[in-house]
Amino acid sequence: MISFNNVSLSFQDQSAILTDLSLNIKEGECVLICGQSGSGKSSITRIINGVIPDYIEGKLSGSVQILGLDKKTVSINDLVPLSGSVFQNPKTQHFATETNHELSLVSENLGISPVTIHDRIDKLIDQFNAHSLLNRSIFNLSGGEKQQLAFLSTLVHHPKIIILDEVTANLDQNAIHKISAMIEILKEAGNTIILTEHRLAWSLPFVDRYLLLENGSISKEWSNEEFQQLDVDLLHELGLRTHHLSRIKEKIKNIPQATFQSGAPLSVHNLSIGYDAPLMDPLNFSFQSGKIVGILGKNGIGKTTLSHTLAGLLKPLSGNILWQGEQQTPHDLMNKTFMVMQDTNYQLFTESVQEEIEFGIDTIATDSDDILKVMKLNNKKEQHPMTLSGGEKQRLVIASAIQSQKPIIIYDEPTSGLDYYHMQAFGNQMKCLAQKGVIQIIITHDEELVAHFCDQIIQLNQFIR
Repeated sequence: MISFNNVSLSFQDQSAILTDLSLNIKEGECVLICGQSGSGKSSITRIINGVIPDYIEGKLSGSVQILGLDKKTVSINDLVPLSGSVFQNPKTQHFATETNHELSLVSENLGISPVTIHDRIDKLIDQFNAHSLLNRSIFNLSGGEKQQLAFLSTLVHHPKIIILDEVTANLDQNAIHKISAMIEILKEAGNTIILTEHRLAWSLPFVDRYLLLENGSISKEWSNEEFQQLDVDLLHELGLRTHHLSRIKEKIKNIPQATFQSGAPLSVHNLSIGYDAPLMDPLNFSFQSGKIVGILGKNGIGKTTLSHTLAGLLKPLSGNILWQGEQQTPHDLMNKTFMVMQDTNYQLFTESVQEEIEFGIDTIATDSDDILKVMKLNNKKEQHPMTLSGGEKQRLVIASAIQSQKPIIIYDEPTSGLDYYHMQAFGNQMKCLAQKGVIQIIITHDEELVAHFCDQIIQLNQFIR
């Protein structure tokens, strides 16, 4: 059904992304492509859906066959109807403001009749029990609901191939369960499903084969049964995440909750957060110097709103944020805080990786080459930040945070696009900063990160009204 034979890919003057890659995916098969960040996983999916080289220009060689069509002789217009793609950040693929319009948009662009579109949407909503998504503003959806909407939008035109590129990176367990249930329904219906993922544990119930991408080609292949039997240490050596989370969950249960303590460097006292109305009960807790604190909670609960308030980007509705016992204004907090946003595209401003890591910093704390080497970006110093992969962009902004020398660093889903190796590298850098007394706050769904590196956690679910 999908065949790559000795495929190589490069962009402009950069080194090859894919090198003599060969793979075959059968009709109705569910395949997960894993590998370190920047290894070329997304490039494979973009070749299949026609984006490369028709839209994103690149030098592509070798033979690619998609449903019997030769990539060399067809255009993106021939390939688009065959596949549906869902990406890590659903914001990048929402174009309407209302959910019903979003559901119909792709099919309208493909020229499918309105009657057929409405009939298909009704059947999809019933099939996936997604009635709660209808007739709503996209801006009012949680992260999980936005991802579910993006997923459903790709199915209305009845694609034979479903491509899911890091779709669970920013989702809580409930949202992941819903996405998992959708995949199992599609697999049972005979769709061919291709995933690229770092979070592997959730995929075990439905994936048929796991393919490891290294140095631009497939280096290893496992059946589901073989993959489940792999030793965790071997997975980590390969740069892959844990595939069984039972021990991780037990570790998290033993991490202490952060509480309010007078005299702490940073505290929130009766803090009420939100926009027009409070999102939860008033918050009371403290952050100690040199501690790494994980902020946990379901999608849409207000984790990012809390982080924006702590960073001075959003005014609290009431209550106080205290630094060394003194009440802080938003301007005060901005001067003390560096924030790594969930969508790092908002934080990249310069023309090269080297310039980016030094942007806006008067005194460089350490040799930037050292941090770039740890983050595996030292060979990309002259590259434009916007040409990096999602994981590489994430690592670049994290490197900038480390260089900032600010006493508070807030990370919003910092490991959403990171493999095990880069998660460990990030965690080790956090530990180094902690030794210097930096307060670090992590908004995350990444249980592995929390279990290995957080000193304390704050479960926001307990503050829900």
